[in-house]
Amino acid sequence: MDIQLYDDERLDYLLAEEKMRIIQSPQVFAFSLDAVLLADFTYVPIKRGKILDLCTGNGVVPLLLSRRSQAQITGVEIQERLYDMAVRNVKMNGLEEQLKMIHGDLKDMPAYFGNNKFDLVTCNPPYFKTPKKEEQNANEHLTIARHEIYCTLEDVVQSCSRLVRPGGKVAMVHRPGRLMDLLTLFRKYRIEPKRMRLVYPKAGKEANILLLEGIRDGKPDLKILPPLFAYDRNGNYTEELEGILYGRAT
Repeated sequence: MDIQLYDDERLDYLLAEEKMRIIQSPQVFAFSLDAVLLADFTYVPIKRGKILDLCTGNGVVPLLLSRRSQAQITGVEIQERLYDMAVRNVKMNGLEEQLKMIHGDLKDMPAYFGNNKFDLVTCNPPYFKTPKKEEQNANEHLTIARHEIYCTLEDVVQSCSRLVRPGGKVAMVHRPGRLMDLLTLFRKYRIEPKRMRLVYPKAGKEANILLLEGIRDGKPDLKILPPLFAYDRNGNYTEELEGILYGRAT
């Protein structure tokens, strides 16, 4: 299928999946390991159900989840340029019947969809609190993606709580430094933390990625999963990360 590319956009294979392609742009958005790990970490309903991915960017998490699930998946992105990339990615991969993209603000989604509508809500939100104007990235797209310009972490968790059904799951990737914020907000908005995993660049280094999953109105019982190390002592991917990236479907 012929898909138009704009400006500095390029067409990449999605990990080792040669049948799935993705439009990327280094100046606007290119997915990172965080999104791949979130898609691998989270529970997904296999055949039925409804999944929502907030802050979807170019749609990478919905694309990855479509390899694991036949459920209906919706992505929400506030930046029009990224939303357009996501729409073209869905079309290019022939997934229009399963995946849908919405251009909108995550804070508006409970009013748009109604409460308690999804079995799973995932999110790779902006990680950093809003810096002073002079400290922000000159690239507006990257600033919005990385900093809490249009939404705070509380906005994200509150929207997730309203959108997921009781008993449904919320999964998020963030920085370890925001762990206490996340746990506090999950509890505040009735999402009980159930599974957590820390990702380390290599043994002996501090963790730099946090994966957290909770259940709306769930019972307290947090499981801390074994750590994931990205690289071995020789600077190569560990066997587990290679499995996530290349050896098996996420």
